[in-house]
Amino acid sequence: MIKRTVAAAFCFFTHSLFAADKIDIPYIAKSAVIDGVLDEPHWQQAYPIKVDNVTWPYENIPSDEKMDVLVYENGEMLYIAYQAFDSSPEHIRAFYRDRDRAWDDDLVGLKIDSFNNQKLAYQFFINPLGVQMDSIENELTKQESDAWDGIWESAGQINEQGYIVEVAIPFRMLNFDDSVKTKQMAMEFVRFIPRNERLRVSSIKIDHNNNCWICQMHTVTGFEQTQQGNNLTIVPALVMGKSQQRDISSAHPDWQDDSTIEPSLDVKWGITPDVTLNTTINPDFSQVEADVAQLSINDNFALFYPEKRAFFADNADYFTSPWDLIYTRNVAEPDFGAKVTGNVGQHNFAAFVANDQQSNIIIPGNLGSTIVSLDNKSKNAAGRYRYDFSNDFSIAATTTARESDDYHNYMVSLDTKYRFTDSDTFVFQYAQSDTQYSDEFVDNLCGSQSCDNPDETECEIGSDCAYSEPLLRVLSDTPLKDNAYRISYEHNEKHWMAFSNYSNIGDEFRADLGFMGQVDFNKFVTGGRYRWYGDDKTWWNRMEFYSDWDISHNDNQELLEKELQASFSINGPLQSYVQLELMQRQRTGLRHDKSSLVIDGNTTLFDEDLVALYAEIKPMAGLFMSMNLSSGDQIDLSNNRIGERVRIRPVVNFNLTRHLELKLRHTYEKMNAANADLFTANLTDARITYQFDIKSFLRLAFIYTDIDRNADNYLKPVNEQYQSFSTQLLYSYKVNPQTVFFAGYSDNGYQDDDIERLKRAERAIFLKLSYAWLL
Repeated sequence: MIKRTVAAAFCFFTHSLFAADKIDIPYIAKSAVIDGVLDEPHWQQAYPIKVDNVTWPYENIPSDEKMDVLVYENGEMLYIAYQAFDSSPEHIRAFYRDRDRAWDDDLVGLKIDSFNNQKLAYQFFINPLGVQMDSIENELTKQESDAWDGIWESAGQINEQGYIVEVAIPFRMLNFDDSVKTKQMAMEFVRFIPRNERLRVSSIKIDHNNNCWICQMHTVTGFEQTQQGNNLTIVPALVMGKSQQRDISSAHPDWQDDSTIEPSLDVKWGITPDVTLNTTINPDFSQVEADVAQLSINDNFALFYPEKRAFFADNADYFTSPWDLIYTRNVAEPDFGAKVTGNVGQHNFAAFVANDQQSNIIIPGNLGSTIVSLDNKSKNAAGRYRYDFSNDFSIAATTTARESDDYHNYMVSLDTKYRFTDSDTFVFQYAQSDTQYSDEFVDNLCGSQSCDNPDETECEIGSDCAYSEPLLRVLSDTPLKDNAYRISYEHNEKHWMAFSNYSNIGDEFRADLGFMGQVDFNKFVTGGRYRWYGDDKTWWNRMEFYSDWDISHNDNQELLEKELQASFSINGPLQSYVQLELMQRQRTGLRHDKSSLVIDGNTTLFDEDLVALYAEIKPMAGLFMSMNLSSGDQIDLSNNRIGERVRIRPVVNFNLTRHLELKLRHTYEKMNAANADLFTANLTDARITYQFDIKSFLRLAFIYTDIDRNADNYLKPVNEQYQSFSTQLLYSYKVNPQTVFFAGYSDNGYQDDDIERLKRAERAIFLKLSYAWLL
């Protein structure tokens, strides 16, 4: 009877947010049991909202599938109930997955701009089985990151009418202005329906001529009795493991044992409702789950890996700027760390300090970069401050510092963003740096050089050592000081977009705590796109033509690269997407005289033509397939000549049942040069996961690499064969993102010309326990 009464209340009281720009969330001094069953009578007093407006791929058309939402708060929690009606409930796409892995499923959710300043929005999404996804949308960078993990409750149940999801979001988890009695936030309630198309259904109307969707969320008032309190979270953790390593290149390799028992402690404290302190002591910053494998061959620049560690991921968006000046994976093994983040009125600030047991530094250039890893301990610090004059205009400063023995890098930057119409945005950033490299950097890079003269042991200009660009970038007896700046303008409307930007990074500029692998260059880019929209009568729903042109020089105005590219894409049935891209480029090859950084007369300018095709489709529930094909000219960076490269990367993700998933990614790359084979590379990443429920899973991962080189086609000696193989078996149980239990086994091995067969070089078992006390 109670369930029918609540359902009747949905139908009778539900109304749309379109009627007013502001709503008041009611205070009800009751809690709800989060079980996917609406059997508490106080749900009848909650605020009703209708979600029935399709905002993507179409612009504000009525949805055939309706959804009603009930919302209330009790001073500690924001409670939301979603009644998602579906005319074909058998087609609902829902699978048991680990959190943040169900983005292709049916979803309901909520976006919250808790400061109502149109800068950031928390995003909470849930599939019909209660699997959680949370992320932060950043209006400054136009990016979304699911690295942030909140502690909140959700539950879902599928029924004959569709499904019901209940959610409880603690206010202590959100940053908001606690100094006023009646608080204002901005919210949007959203549903995703993936069938032949993936429909985004909203509680509000979205103007596609306005590129800022956060800016269009409606204001929600109330929360008079909402206080954040002390907001104290204490998370002790224990990591135990045993590992073995051996030198498989020796005649009689013996396993060397190593055991570890490492306790750690994380503390998060809301110093005030607006300011949060995070501290960590002896943290376990190891990656429990292996990164997605990347193939690095014929590539001169360092690879980027996303940050997944909780201490750095929490409020990471407070540190973002147009350039990636703070890349926290540079801090590998700290003993301690402390971070302060806050938003007080128009002031937004963040800072962290951490030591590191080693120093991982990107040495950048204009034709390549490399990473130097030193055993020296380092001290690291970063800070950012932003002042918001209005929701459309802000100015900010960023500073970073790294020190280790005789090495240091200091960087300071100013940036501003001005959105002077709904469609026009201007961004400017300026930075300066001061860097002093120590002798260890030179020794490290010299050790990687090959010398034609076996008696040559020192890296000196004029010696026989084969110099690399990174080595020359550190050869200085005095500190390196330089600046960098960028300026960009974008006009973005529903059907068309145009942009231009210019970047200039000096040859001695360094941002060693960031991810900036290229210096000594200036680049001008201009381009645009035109987009066509279909309707429910066409077989396609969106087509887009995009093109840009760019040109790059070094500080001496010597040409580095000139490129013209164009692409055409279309979204079609079965959630299919196809993109065809053409590119024509002139690019500078490697230096002939490696003891000089000069470009003109010291390099060859090569012509590269490339055609690429990408296609993906989701033809049925639980099945995703994609194919990435590219073919064309590319510089053979090992031998400084033009070659022909083919790259093929298929991906298949398939749910065999609601619980069992197979993910397979393979990369095939082949290159020819001088009318002969150069190399053939294969990389396979396979993962099988059995998800017992929304809290626990068992995953087995295999990563295999096989590279064959034609040594006769290389100008210098190379390994003809290289193979590597690694496995990981991982069991995970998560009560929430910080109360977890992990247990697993991993190993890896390799084979090259000196090793007759593939042998294991490392193996380990590990265990991790952590528990979050919320006080």
